Amino acid sequence: MAANITDETFQQEVLQSEKLTLVDFWAEWCQPCKIVGPIVEEFGEEYGDKVKVVKMDVDANTQTPAKFDILSIPTLIFFKNGQPEKTMVGVHSKEQLKKAADELL
Repeated sequence: MAANITDETFQQEVLQSEKLTLVDFWAEWCQPCKIVGPIVEEFGEEYGDKVKVVKMDVDANTQTPAKFDILSIPTLIFFKNGQPEKTMVGVHSKEQLKKAADELL
C-alpha cells in the first residue's frame, strides 16, 4: 500500500529517495482520484522493488502541491534523483504508468 506523505515528510520521502518515486497528488472529494487510486496501488505492488509509491492529500498539504504547480488532480509525478521527471494529469492506466516508469528506470 502506498504510504501517505505530508509537506513535512516530502523532502525525506521523495527528494532524498534513492529510488524512482511516484507521487500521487489527490483529494478525498475527487472522483477521478478514486479511479486512479487502485491503479496506483496495483502499479506499486508490481513495481515496489523498483519504484517507491507515495500519496499526498492536497487538501491537508498545500505547500508541496503549490511548489510543483499542481492545478488539477489527480496528478502523478515521477521523481528521480530529487527532480520531477514526468508529470501525468488525470486518469491513466497501469500500462501507461509502467511505460513511464520503464522509460525512467
